[in-house]
Amino acid sequence: MNDMMLQATLLTRASRLSEATALIQRMLRGESDLGMTIGPTDDIALTKSKPSIVDAKADNIEEAEYPHLSAATFAHLRGFHALHDLPYRVKRPGLQGWMQREPVATQDILPEGGRFIEAVYTNSAGGRAYKLYIPSRYQGQALPLIVMLHGGTQTPDDFAAGTRMNLIAEEQTCLVAYPAQPGHANPAKCWNWFRASDQRRDRGEPSLIAGITRQIMHDYSVDAQRVYVGGLSAGAAAAAVMGATYPDLYAAIGVHSGLACGAADDIISAFAAMRQGASASSETTDSLENQQPFVPTIVFHGDRDHIVHPRNADHVISCSLRASKWQKKVDRGCVPDGHAYTRTIHTDANGRAMLEQWCIHGAGHAWSGGSLAGSYTDPRGPDAASEMLRFFRDHVALRGGE
Repeated sequence: MNDMMLQATLLTRASRLSEATALIQRMLRGESDLGMTIGPTDDIALTKSKPSIVDAKADNIEEAEYPHLSAATFAHLRGFHALHDLPYRVKRPGLQGWMQREPVATQDILPEGGRFIEAVYTNSAGGRAYKLYIPSRYQGQALPLIVMLHGGTQTPDDFAAGTRMNLIAEEQTCLVAYPAQPGHANPAKCWNWFRASDQRRDRGEPSLIAGITRQIMHDYSVDAQRVYVGGLSAGAAAAAVMGATYPDLYAAIGVHSGLACGAADDIISAFAAMRQGASASSETTDSLENQQPFVPTIVFHGDRDHIVHPRNADHVISCSLRASKWQKKVDRGCVPDGHAYTRTIHTDANGRAMLEQWCIHGAGHAWSGGSLAGSYTDPRGPDAASEMLRFFRDHVALRGGE
């Protein structure tokens, strides 16, 4: 590892994650004059820093562009992503050029008669704003609640428009919550799924997301046995964390283009997991120590995802397969004028699907079947939002999370 990589490693160990991230960005751009010199680890002052960005667009890195880097260093750097804002457009296979995002219409996020309100939750870990969709037919009856965690650079409105989850919730009469990750918590508005401190029950961001869930359950009539959490990218990784840390609160989880809980515990391992796939031996300390109950899981991942490696979808499933022996069946299909897919289902002795994995052939890092009114979507399907909600509603928790 050359001096620049050593400097990034030392900064990471000193918890100066923003500086380490900036250094990695500059290395990937081929800048040799980094304007800093880092001494031994014990010479680095431990300072509080902003969380790093690990959910962003990956650039292709060609060795010929960076002749000053050694082969070993170049190979190491290929495991890291260039950290830029996500593009607000999607390339559709089979079409020429890029399809621009469509303007967000009111009905994309607020079906007629529904309400989309904003609230705030705070606890000792801080505070988070969130938006809640309340369907038009809600009249105080106990409804299912779905918690949706957005990806990097996204907002609740953007995520709602892209997934069309509010439209589906209106049809099926569900509440949908969208916690918002602010820029001061992560410069790219990513959930900090990769930090060990944010992978623990009753600590950090898991406590905030669980707190939002429980606040809604207190303020509205919610069926405590039908509470679910799903997400995209960094939000999907955070959803996996929630399933591992709060199995008593969520009846099922949805992971779209994300990673398993415990796939990383710092920025270096996060980049490695995103680029190469998490280690099959990765597992949360909480799960090992406390033998947490299994939570039914549905996973979506494009096999051409160059931001979060598709092997991470296999890892999410393999972590859960350790819980029991399931019967396996495989279905294959194709969306008309859209993507082909392979769906692998693991069922229990009663034939109920406990794990469901969708491999979407030809798809990249985007919400499958989403609307171009939102960012990071692929309209060519299959419809991940409908399939996720279908899977959720097939599962009822054995106990509520209140």
